Amino acid sequence: MSSPLELPWLPPAKIVKVEGRGEFFVRHFEHPDRDAPTVLMLHGWTASADLQFFTAYEALAERVSFIAIDHRGHGRGLRILDKFTLEDAADDAVVVARALGAEQVIVVGYSMGGPIALNVSHRHPDFVSGIVVQATALEWRAKWHERLSWRWLPFLGATMRSWVYPRYVRLLLPRIVPTGHVLAPFLPWLEAEIQRGHSHTIVQAGVALSKYDARSWASQLGKPAAMLVTTKDRLVRLRKQRALAAALNAETRELEGDHLCPWAQPEQFASLTVELVEAVRS
Repeated sequence: MSSPLELPWLPPAKIVKVEGRGEFFVRHFEHPDRDAPTVLMLHGWTASADLQFFTAYEALAERVSFIAIDHRGHGRGLRILDKFTLEDAADDAVVVARALGAEQVIVVGYSMGGPIALNVSHRHPDFVSGIVVQATALEWRAKWHERLSWRWLPFLGATMRSWVYPRYVRLLLPRIVPTGHVLAPFLPWLEAEIQRGHSHTIVQAGVALSKYDARSWASQLGKPAAMLVTTKDRLVRLRKQRALAAALNAETRELEGDHLCPWAQPEQFASLTVELVEAVRS
């Protein structure tokens, strides 16, 4: 008989039904202090709310209420036949947060969640009191080789549907979370969660990212902003992160880590996330 699956601390899960859109899976934590702000948490590409933010959940719960949504096709997110767009993902997050009683939010977006967070603020400015972006960029298409690099997306979809993908996940995870790491007990849970995504929609989300370019409007958002810069990130180049921070006039904090630092360096990621939320809150 296999041993029970060990889970990290996770806030309550809810299914939010939205007329005309569908059912959305969210984590919803309500702080006992009614004056505490609400944080709307937007995860990155191929991830889910839990995979992206579970290492920061407890630290945030000490200070704020929060809503963490699984985007379309990611994790337990809405399965769709329509094309994935960053604008739809932004509107999803807003309508779900409103359904849960939020009147205004601080948006926190990691990687792909950054463009979604900026779209939330751009499309629903009165709903956003502050912006926190992490390990993300204004665009990923300025140079010809960047546009060319997105051509591998169909291969990603085929890989996720094949027997190769679970084996790759099983080999990759121990390199990020080695034996003795604080997250090592949760490796079986992480392995299972990573494989929840819908490959077709994830490829479409990649297409949406390949076309994303906020250089013409990000500097006009006019919201208090803060940014976590991951200085050893091999997916989002440092110069692109700094360009976004400059466009938002964001207060910055640096973490000497790669793109998966929420797992590799969970304590630092959690404390810096709280610090950035507090920076825009004040």
